[in-house]
Amino acid sequence: MSLYPSAESLMVQAVAAGIGVMPWRLSLKVGAALGDAVRIAGVRRAVAAGNLAQAFPEWSLEERERVLADHYRELGRVACEYVRLPELAHAAPGEVIAQVHGMEHLIAAHDAGRGALLVTGHFGNFELGAAYLGRRHPVDMVVKPLANPGVQAWIAERRRRAGVGMIPLGAGVRRVFEALRQNRWVALLADQDAKSRGVFVPFLGRPSSTPVGPAEIALRTGAPLIMGFMHRRADGRHELEVLPPLLASETDGDPALLLTARHAACLEAWIRRHPANWLWLHRRWKSAPPAAESAGAA
Repeated sequence: MSLYPSAESLMVQAVAAGIGVMPWRLSLKVGAALGDAVRIAGVRRAVAAGNLAQAFPEWSLEERERVLADHYRELGRVACEYVRLPELAHAAPGEVIAQVHGMEHLIAAHDAGRGALLVTGHFGNFELGAAYLGRRHPVDMVVKPLANPGVQAWIAERRRRAGVGMIPLGAGVRRVFEALRQNRWVALLADQDAKSRGVFVPFLGRPSSTPVGPAEIALRTGAPLIMGFMHRRADGRHELEVLPPLLASETDGDPALLLTARHAACLEAWIRRHPANWLWLHRRWKSAPPAAESAGAA
C-alpha cells in the first residue's frame, strides 16, 4: 500500500499548523508569496493562460499576465484562509467580511419556507461566504469528496467547525431535496465542465457544458436560485454580494436550459468585473458541443 496519501495528509497538516499560528493579515502576505511561487513553478499555468486568452482575446499579453499573477496570489490567500476557516467565519462584524449586500433576498427566501439554492462558482473565498451565511441560517454545501481520505477529513473538520453542513456530490441529491424541505439553504458550485451530463450554454464567449442540476432542482421544488459572490477589498477584507433570485424566462423554450444560461451569464458578468477571482486553472471548455464534435469527425 502506498504511503503517499498519508505523507500528503501530514504535509498539509504541517503547513496548516505553521500558517495557523500567524496573524490573519500576515498569512495573506504569505499566501500571496506562495501563489507567486506556484505560478513561477508553472503549476497549471499553461491551462490558466490559455483560458484567459480564449476568454479575453481583446486583451494584450501584458494585461492577461497581470491578471494571471493576481489570480495565483489570490489563490494563495484563499488557501491560507482555509486553514482558519472557523475562526474567520466567526470573526466580529466588519473584521473579516467588511460588508454584506442583499441579505433581504435570503430573508425573503427564509420567510417563503422552501429553502434556497445558493449558486456560485469557484470565485473568491466562496467557502467563507457559505460559512458566514451558515451562522445566520442552516447551510449545507454540496461537496465533491477528495481522493485523499486524510486531507478530506481535515477539510471536513474545518467545514464542520465553521458551521457548514455537507452533502456529497451525486449520491446526495435526495439529501438536497430533504434540506430544502426543511427550509435550509443549499450551496452549490455550478461552473465546472459538466461533460455529457451538462447542457451547453454561452459562457465567456464559448458554448460551455454546464451543470443543469441547480436549475432543475429550483424548478421542481420552487426554491429560489440565488447567486452570491465574495470579492476581496484592497485592505484584505471581503465583501459578500447576494443577488436577487434568478427566474426562468417566460418565453418559449426549456426552462431548465434558460435558467442555467442565466446563472452562467451572471457568473460571467462577475468574472468580467473581478477577473482575478475566478479559477482559471480548470479546463472549463474541455467538452465540445455535439455540433463541434460532428464537424471534427467529418
